[in-house]
Amino acid sequence: MPRFLRPLTRAVTYTRWLHLLIGSAIAFMGAFITPGLSSPSFGQWAQIALQPIPLVVGAALLLASLRSAEGLQARLMLFPGQHARVPGGDEHPGISVAPSASWRDRGRTALWAVLRLEAGCAAVFVTVQLLGTALALIGTTSEPGEASGLLIPLPDQNPLNALLVPIPVAVLLAVMVVSGRLMTGAARQLLGPSPKERLAALEERTEQLLERNRIARELHDSIGHALTVAVVQAGAARAAADPEFTDRALDAIEETGRAALEDLERVLRVLREDERPASGRPTLADAGQLLDSARASGAKVDTEVTGPLERLPGPVSREAYRMLQEALTNVLRHSGPVPVRVRLAVGDAALEIDVRNALPQGGEVTGRGGSGLRGIRERATLLGGRATTGPREGEWQVHVELPLG
Repeated sequence: MPRFLRPLTRAVTYTRWLHLLIGSAIAFMGAFITPGLSSPSFGQWAQIALQPIPLVVGAALLLASLRSAEGLQARLMLFPGQHARVPGGDEHPGISVAPSASWRDRGRTALWAVLRLEAGCAAVFVTVQLLGTALALIGTTSEPGEASGLLIPLPDQNPLNALLVPIPVAVLLAVMVVSGRLMTGAARQLLGPSPKERLAALEERTEQLLERNRIARELHDSIGHALTVAVVQAGAARAAADPEFTDRALDAIEETGRAALEDLERVLRVLREDERPASGRPTLADAGQLLDSARASGAKVDTEVTGPLERLPGPVSREAYRMLQEALTNVLRHSGPVPVRVRLAVGDAALEIDVRNALPQGGEVTGRGGSGLRGIRERATLLGGRATTGPREGEWQVHVELPLG
């Protein structure tokens, strides 16, 4: 299909024209009173178009909700697909449906209302003239034409005038396509979000991205820990060839896998915005499960806890749990079942987490700069604390300080 005919096959071309025609409704309601609609002259057409301007401007300036109504109509009728999306994409059309929040918004709405009124009157005038001309041309094929109310001159009676009928129809269709696109552009300019609305939308988008990053870290820490424990346990059980050790390894894998599935279900509920309350996120008071899981994987974990873990603020305790989980996962993944020292110290103003383990043979530390350790540092920064990771005195250390204020 030729490119210039493609717009004629799209429904939005005709809804845009209908949107224009509806905009003239108030003008023709007034026209029934004055000057009347009995064969109006060109001057009377101008009067019909101009006399409602004070009314629509006053309504736009006084009624904040008029901007919402105009924005909703524009979304529904000027844009194709799902009421407010551009074809082939998910982009927002850039039309606000919020009430006017400032005099600037009211002024822009007033300009839009006047533009829509005048464009609507022009659309009605063009439609009447062109369709009337097409019908009159059909009449001139058999009798002399009468240009009653038509500004376009008619030819003399001739059967060949039937060949001219498609011309005004084609012109009307072209005007429909062009005017619809122009009104769509004007709507984006005059009904688009104000700077305040754009800032609010940007803040909302930022919050969504932060939440997605938090969920990604949650899944990385939880699922990564479970898979690491399962791999280490399976390898240790195969090497030991001891039925009792194998049973303990399978129990540890089962318990860790069950906890990971609970975390996964909770995250999926958040993503689906499920109305059912999601299970609570684990806190540092549940650190015993992590330590037992590491011990079951063959690591010799020496733990020192000072201060009441249960009194930690909720956000600090939950994030600290994930940091400890990732630190232990890092040990099992890169060093295997080696001795590990874990120190948790709750002070008056800060929480300290210190995890140390022996480096692999040769002191190689390749692979220690992955997303897990980066996630620990990011979590600490978001809470106003700091985290350091790296080799120290022949050991690998993860040290975290989190303020409690």
